[in-house]
Amino acid sequence: MDDILGGGGSRSRRPGPGGDYVELGPDDIEASADEPATKVHIAQIEGQRDVIDIKNAIYDGDIVVADITRHSTTDRTMERITQDLQGIVREVGGDIVQKADDQLIITPGSVGISRTKLGR
Repeated sequence: MDDILGGGGSRSRRPGPGGDYVELGPDDIEASADEPATKVHIAQIEGQRDVIDIKNAIYDGDIVVADITRHSTTDRTMERITQDLQGIVREVGGDIVQKADDQLIITPGSVGISRTKLGR
């Protein structure tokens, strides 16, 4: 009974604090056809062309964390990019926030971003 689930893959049976458990590998996890998984994408915004990939991800229902360290927050290019992203977010009913000076977090309509930090 070394391989509880049968077949190949990277599944193995290992002792844990609450008894035995089955460790699943990446090939063992499938997204349900009825309920697609939301993905979190990491993007780096270097120019206006990067907005297209971010827009496509948001339209697909995914979340994007975008690195904007190459631009200052007063940069005209960044202002235009931010306005474009805000328009996309309005279209899908999503959310967008700037975290510090180096990141934008952009979400689709099904995900909101809390403006309150967890913990203290």
